[in-house]
Amino acid sequence: MTSNAPVVLIIEDDPPIRRFLRATLGAEGYSLREAATGEAGVIEAASHPPDIVLLDLGLPDVDGLNVIQRLRSWSTVPIIIISARRKEGDMVAALDTGANDYVTKPFSVLELKSRIRVALRYSQQSPGEGNGVFTAGDLTVDLAHRHVTIGQREVLLTRLEFKLLAIFVKYAGNVITHRQLLEEVWGPKNTDAANYLRVYIHQLRRKVEEDPARPKYLLTESGIGYRLQTDPK
Repeated sequence: MTSNAPVVLIIEDDPPIRRFLRATLGAEGYSLREAATGEAGVIEAASHPPDIVLLDLGLPDVDGLNVIQRLRSWSTVPIIIISARRKEGDMVAALDTGANDYVTKPFSVLELKSRIRVALRYSQQSPGEGNGVFTAGDLTVDLAHRHVTIGQREVLLTRLEFKLLAIFVKYAGNVITHRQLLEEVWGPKNTDAANYLRVYIHQLRRKVEEDPARPKYLLTESGIGYRLQTDPK
């Protein structure tokens, strides 16, 4: 393990899961810190800022949503929820509160590792920084020049279509709830106008997907929102 290994803070009250994550992620070269309660997790995050937080919602002292709120009051650290709560309402609440991603227990180790890599990659340098160019598969989005291509083909987007795509790029790899998208693109007064979103997602897919019925870039997270896939298959 190198001194610059990414630091993962695990806030989880179940010792077997902490041991499992410690062994699994430690073998990948991550530096692990742990907390068994929400209060201890917040203190640990403040005293030794991690690169990413894995957070259970069902903690013994406070609800995980409270932990997200407290962390978000001063930190932009990526937060991935690992929870047995499978209801869409719980997932949406966590993401709307400020979590970056949500993985349900029992989870795939490969999927969790992939989600961690994506979150770390886009926290270290957001797609809007540097040269302002985002690339995933054949899709290239030049944010500075408002230019989109699929392979060698230029994609012509309307102002609102590009704005929506730019939001996806901003949160690339992370789940974005319907409410988040509506608020960022159409404003806080339109967070219930889901019909706007469906229409524009449909239009975007027609323009950037080879097969809009089987999208590989703009993926649906059923009942929650959407995700821009950063490693399309």
